[in-house]
Amino acid sequence: MHTVRMGCRVALVLSLGALSLPALAARLELQAGPSYMDRNPTSAVFVEGVFDARPIGHSRWSWSPDVSLGWIGGRSLARYDGGRYTVRDDAWLLAAGARIRYGEAGDWYRHLFVGFQPAFNTARTQSLSSPYEFVSSVGWQGRHVSVQLRHVSNGNLHSPNRGETMALIGVGIEL
Repeated sequence: MHTVRMGCRVALVLSLGALSLPALAARLELQAGPSYMDRNPTSAVFVEGVFDARPIGHSRWSWSPDVSLGWIGGRSLARYDGGRYTVRDDAWLLAAGARIRYGEAGDWYRHLFVGFQPAFNTARTQSLSSPYEFVSSVGWQGRHVSVQLRHVSNGNLHSPNRGETMALIGVGIEL
């Protein structure tokens, strides 16, 4: 009986969460592509929720809150194995920040954006060596597709700080 009640509670919470999701995020994106530390590639995948745009004063600028969960794969590079930080660990990032845009809805350049997100990092590697990182993005967002260049590093607040630079292609759905 306890298992049935727990299952009903979980189903209720998930149902309420699914019903409230459109009120929270305006867009959900799945992004993937290669990430580079120096010239060494690996895979990167992000899930990002982008919220409704908000005007910045009475200007043509607007900002959209966004949150993301990302994974950057580890690498097998023996030359880093003897150091304090290797490159073998996968990194998980949880980030929240904003996308900034310029222009009105019909302007061709309205699809361009810059983004900035402080992030928490699970790994300690040559490229991402601290628990805090900064995610900077520049890209283009269409109705169902996005393309962006993204850089993740700790801003040289902790060494080593090689950073990760990636080219991501995303598929998005409007909620």
